[in-house]
Order: sequence, then structure tokens, then C-alpha cells
Amino acid sequence: MTTTKRFRLYLIKPSHYDDDGYVIQWKLSPIPSNSLASVHGLVRDVIARDALGDWQVDVETMDETNTELSTSKLIADCQAADAALVMLIGVQSNQFPRALDIARPLRGAGVQVAIGGFHVSGVISMLGGEDADFKTAQAMGISLFAGEMEGRAEEVLADAIKGTMKPLYNFMNDLPGIEETPVPFMPAEHVSRTAYNLTSFDAGRGCPYQCSFCTIINVQGRKSRRRSPDDIEKIIRLNLGQGVHRFFITDDNFARNKDWEPILDRLIAMREGEGLNFNFIIQVDTLCHRIPNFIEKCSRAGVTRVFIGLENVNPANLKDAKKRQNKITEYRAMLQAWKKWRVITYAGYILGFPTDTPERIMHDIDVVKRELPVDILEFFFLTPLPGSEDHQKLHRAGVAMDPDLNKYDLNHYTTAHPTMSKAEFEKVYADAWSRYYSLDHVETIMRRAAASHISTSQILLLCTWFMGALKIEGVHPLEVGWIRRKSRLNRRHGMPIEPAILFYPKYYLELGWKLLRWGGLYLRFGLKQLKVERDPAMRSYSDLATTPVSEGDEGALELFQTTDAQAWLDQQKRISQAQQGIKQSAAE
Repeated sequence: MTTTKRFRLYLIKPSHYDDDGYVIQWKLSPIPSNSLASVHGLVRDVIARDALGDWQVDVETMDETNTELSTSKLIADCQAADAALVMLIGVQSNQFPRALDIARPLRGAGVQVAIGGFHVSGVISMLGGEDADFKTAQAMGISLFAGEMEGRAEEVLADAIKGTMKPLYNFMNDLPGIEETPVPFMPAEHVSRTAYNLTSFDAGRGCPYQCSFCTIINVQGRKSRRRSPDDIEKIIRLNLGQGVHRFFITDDNFARNKDWEPILDRLIAMREGEGLNFNFIIQVDTLCHRIPNFIEKCSRAGVTRVFIGLENVNPANLKDAKKRQNKITEYRAMLQAWKKWRVITYAGYILGFPTDTPERIMHDIDVVKRELPVDILEFFFLTPLPGSEDHQKLHRAGVAMDPDLNKYDLNHYTTAHPTMSKAEFEKVYADAWSRYYSLDHVETIMRRAAASHISTSQILLLCTWFMGALKIEGVHPLEVGWIRRKSRLNRRHGMPIEPAILFYPKYYLELGWKLLRWGGLYLRFGLKQLKVERDPAMRSYSDLATTPVSEGDEGALELFQTTDAQAWLDQQKRISQAQQGIKQSAAE
């Protein structure tokens, strides 16, 4: 008689620490983890195929941004099973210290632990494994996974069952195709713990561009690897079947997915032909409006929000970052094109390029406010992320970078700036948020939205969220959820555990004060929304940013009046003239 053995598997997406050493955690978290959904989908497939033989596999998924984690419970559950593995999934550089703190007691109790994600893959890809925290993990006996899990899940789980986990699984030189592989999936009970009841999936991986600050190209490659329209339809129907209809497509640049059109056509058929209700957030580049029918089909397929890597309005800064695909002459037309189809635009904006000064940064933000119809602008420190070309260059040159990976969240100062001190840089970063989300400009954003038939209620919510994140919660908007939770015992390794009699009164007072501040900010912005909604002429609003683009704008807009912009325009004209000359010669 054969007795079935039990294999306990935990799939955990770690959070990271705030400046006081507490895990950043919410009642409802913001952006869901696609890595967690992807690995969960692969594990479900292994189980469905009985690929591990007569083992009963008990799987539990946890996203620490919305779920409190108890290492003592993990240890007890793992020790009660015949075999066990705790996999820390999708670990970014800023989450690596927290991942080590989760692993430390587990390894002390003999529990097998594996860590995968962008930090491990980036360190392998760009530094050959040269990283202090990487070596700490290896010394603790943690198995590290570099690359992607498609086609490898069965191997890793089989090794865990046998107790023969490898110190390093390195698949960086063998990035798999993802078409017709098991699709990302998270149960509805997990999705319900995110704001907007939002889940995620990747339609493709890889990006053709070469931005020096980016880790995507060095971890996922520059070749487009993508899921088929059948795969995407399967993901949508699986989620609709459990009541989930909001999605974040995590592709770094969906516009460069070679199958964007057949994918969108399939989604349009589902929405318009079958009457199914679902919507998306996507990420694209600044030239996507040049692709025929792209924006129209995105809107018809259910895209309601789009994130655009604007990054900067200074051509010299864009050149330094190898962001040559960003053409400032295209920004206004591109943003207006999304507005035409009633899509809310988010734009990333990086501060801290070598030529930046506090005065120049404030000037450029004012230019964006006047001349570009972007809705939500989010600021980032220029950060040398491990896995990026920027980090590799600084590392090889011996330039000092902050050794604390927890700060590599794009919201902290991590390396010296040529002209700004640390205090100046941090001040201008904080001031940038206040400058953009002033009461007057929030009203302008709402007026532009109303004229484009975009919900001003959504703009009110987003402006409150993005302004309040840093000012009230002290974290970046991309990490802010609903109602901050703090676990007294889950504090960073080496920091003291506060007595309960001090911790809980302080936490509840802080929580109450923050909620009052959130309410006050919402009210101030809400009065602006009320003013806009009561204006009988709200649909006819127009300003410089929303005026249709025409020839001669280079002379009328301040965006093009800086020395760097003029030099860039001259260069573009010379390139255009040369191309025309070549075409004429070929025609003759």
C-alpha cells in the first residue's frame, strides 16, 4: 500500500521596509505582482499534470504588501510536511533585504528557501554575481534563481522534494518562449486584496530599446517574446469566470509587442461582439501614436489608463540615458491622441540627470504643466538599479553607491549628483510633487479631462493618491495602498522590537492623523472638481497644451527654447534633410 506524501510549497512576494524598518503593507495593496501570478500558474500546471508523481502538493500564495507573514507559522507548516520549499518570488533589489530577513529564521530551522526575481537575474546578467547581499544569501544556503521559470518549475520542485536544491539555477542565457505556456493566474480571494480588484499578466517580454537606467533589457532581453491571442483570451476568460475584470498588462512596452494588433482585435471582438466587460492599464513608449490604429484599438479593447515613459523634457538628459526614441516634438501630439480616446495618461519623470539643477527642474515642471496635457506625473530619483547599465558602469568605476538595497526603490537618494548635494536633491524631489500637484494645476488637469469626456472623479482620486503618497505616507505612489498596516514583530533585522505598550498607541494615533490628512487633501481637490463640474462650459475648455499641434510650434512653445532643445531641433532638421536627400537620389 502506497502512502501519499505531502509537499508544502509557499509562493511569497516580499514587500520592503519603510525608513523606520517596518514592512510596507496595506489593507488593500496597489499594483499586483505578475511574477507571483506567473509562477503560480506554472505550479498549477505541474500539479495538474501529476508531474511530481504521488506527492500531494499543498500550495499557498502570499503577497506581503497586503498579507501579514508569520515565519513561525511557515516553519511549523513546513516541518509538518514530508518536504517543503518557500519560494520568494519576483524579488526586486529594494525587496532583497526583506527577502533575506524572511529566509533567515527559515534557514535556521532547516527549511529550504529559494529567491528569484529581478535582483538575482540583474546581478548575474550585469555583474556576474558580484553583490554583497547576493553572497550573503549564498552563505545562508539559499537557492538563487536567475532567469524565467517557464519550462523549469518541474525541475526546481522535484529538486526540493528530493532535498537536492542547487545553490544557483542560472537560465539567463536561455530565455524561454512564452507562447502557449501556462498562463499567469491568481485566485479571486487574492485579487480582492488589491485596490480596484486588479490582477496582472504579461502579454510579452523584452524591449528593443537601450535605456541605460533600465533593467528590463538586461533581464528579459531585447527580443520580443509574447503570448498568443489565444493565451490572452484564456487569461481574460479565466478571470471573468471568477468575477475579476480589471487587468494591468505588465509589458514594459506593449506598443512594441509584435502581436499587439491581433491581441487587441481579439479583445475588441470579446468586448464588442460578446458584450464582455473588462478594462486594462498598459505601458507604452512616446512614439506609440505613430503606429496606425494603435491608440484607437487600445481604447476599443478596454484600455482606460496608460503609463508612458516620458522621463524628461531635456534632450540632453534623454541622450545621456540612451532614451533616443523619446522625441520632445512628439510629446504633445502623443498625449492629445490618448485624450481623444478618453484614456487617462500617467507619465514617469526622472530627476537627477547630470545637468539638472533645482532651478532647471522647477522650470521644466512648469513647462510640462503649461504645454503638455499629461494627467498624472510621477517623479523618480535617477537610480542606478542593479541590473542596469548605469549601475554596472558605476560599479566598475568604483563610484560610491548606497550599500543599502532597501533604498533602491526610485524614491531615495542612492548616489552622489555632480552639482546637487544630498539635501538639495531630496528637497527638489519633494518640491517637484508640490509644484505639479498645486491646487491650480489640479483644477487644470480636471478641466482638460472634462473637455475630453474623461471622468473628473477618477482624476480627483488619482491626484489625491499621487500627491498624498509621499507627503502623507512617505512612500512612492506606486507603493501606496489603502490603510497602512504595521506589524510590530516584522521589523528589519537588527532593529529593536518596540514594546506593545508604545507601539500600538503610536500606530493608531499615526493612522488616525494620516486618515485626517488624506480626507483634507481629498476635500481640497474635491472642491476644485466641484467647481469644474458646475461650469456649464466645461466641455469647451481649451489651453495651450490641448491646442492641436501645428507647424511652427517649435517657435511658440517654451519647451523648445532651451539651448539643449534648440541644438536637438537643429540636429533633427539635419537628419531629416539628409534622409530627404537620400530619397531624392534614389528616385533619380
